[in-house]
Amino acid sequence: MTGGSSGHEGGRALKTRVRTARKRSLASTLWLERQLNDPFVAQAKREGYRSRAAYKLLEMAEKYGLFRPGQRIVDLGAAPGGWSQVAAQAVKAAEGKGRVVAIDILPMDAVVGVEFELMDFHAPDAPEQLKARLGGLADGVMSDMAANATGHRKTDHLRIVGLAELAADFASSVLAPGGFFVAKVLHGGSEGELLARLKRDFAVVRHLKPKASRADSAELYVMATGFRGAHE
Repeated sequence: MTGGSSGHEGGRALKTRVRTARKRSLASTLWLERQLNDPFVAQAKREGYRSRAAYKLLEMAEKYGLFRPGQRIVDLGAAPGGWSQVAAQAVKAAEGKGRVVAIDILPMDAVVGVEFELMDFHAPDAPEQLKARLGGLADGVMSDMAANATGHRKTDHLRIVGLAELAADFASSVLAPGGFFVAKVLHGGSEGELLARLKRDFAVVRHLKPKASRADSAELYVMATGFRGAHE
């Protein structure tokens, strides 16, 4: 580090604190304070990623060898695009080797090497539209989607598992044999049906908590690899 303060005094890191503004709730103030002091948020800004979530996918992909140049990847609920960025770089989409299609019901700023579709992925015709866009079956389907939090832990868990189940349905419609599926879930006991379904359809199913997931969060990821092929 050159110039300026080291950010430490007496061996302790200085922490940015945010005053509660007149129009900002305490919860919003605490969230902002946590963002300002999150090393992954700062790293994402330095390295040009859309979100800190990019580091969750980077860690999982590196550990389990998810990506290869030339793959076709689908990113569900992709905005703001951090996971799409990681995938596009890994499959070398900008060089014309692989393809990444990002899907969301919200607009997303363009990402180099990523094709964006503004659509609802669980619309009846979505799988066929996606396969036409990809030019074939996908090698991987990934979802970092989360439903808006209600503050009620059980309700939030059920909603996020519901999204993961919809994403798994979509994945089974578009994945090539040997493909992978990765999705956000929450720690809890109500995803048994999802796990049973994934264990039937994939060779290996894992639960993961990347280092970039906050320690106080119930967030987990389920990763299923070795898709066995669509069931009739």
